[in-house]
Amino acid sequence: MPRPLLCLALAVLLLAGAASASPWPRAVNGVFLALSGERDAAGHSYAGLYAELGRRPRLTVGVELGRSSAGETSSLVWLQRALDRGRGPDRWAASLGLGAVERRGQPMPVAQATLGWGRVFDDLPLLRRVRGGGWVSAELRHKLAGALRDEEEMAALAARDARALSYLTAEATTKAEVTVGWHMTEALMLIHQLRLEDREDTGFSAKLAVSAVRDLFGPAKLELGLVEPLSGPGERAVRLGLWVEF
Repeated sequence: MPRPLLCLALAVLLLAGAASASPWPRAVNGVFLALSGERDAAGHSYAGLYAELGRRPRLTVGVELGRSSAGETSSLVWLQRALDRGRGPDRWAASLGLGAVERRGQPMPVAQATLGWGRVFDDLPLLRRVRGGGWVSAELRHKLAGALRDEEEMAALAARDARALSYLTAEATTKAEVTVGWHMTEALMLIHQLRLEDREDTGFSAKLAVSAVRDLFGPAKLELGLVEPLSGPGERAVRLGLWVEF
């Protein structure tokens, strides 16, 4: 079987019953921080800071800051509201975010809407017997950005290397992610994520991301991962991150 098809088959097997933890709100005053970087085989890269703060039992505030090797800086602040009341197996959440993207000194506004769903392994008949437990989640996200961009610059960049566009913000992007997280041991977690994205500029793409997250010390964890393109533009990329949760 060709390698991309093999990766897709493995993703389907892993995700068929389960996946991203976003539908679960943070505990009140609970904090999660993640500093991560991604670099692909063509030399394109992205570094970001992600933060969550639990403000109320059903309300989480988030901040995302990023910088790409293509010269773009981004920021986004969002509010996430739990749609369920913590009863039953399903967790639902919706969020709205506003921010800005700056490219070559030109800022443009960004708005984002997200809907997420999740369950833990104990509530899934096929996975409740998996040792260590885990979770399954799915997320649908739509992002709109202002039209303040240099068309000539973008055309030149696409002509030179269209793969670089994946590290820049498009005017309209719809993204779906399905994630399964498994607590393999008390100190090691494996995360598999299928990413489907439809961008206004480059069209549809699919990627499989696999990460291992290991406890370091105290509240700190180390993430090491690989992102494999399945279709559309893009190159294989490695991912390195540091997580802190308290």
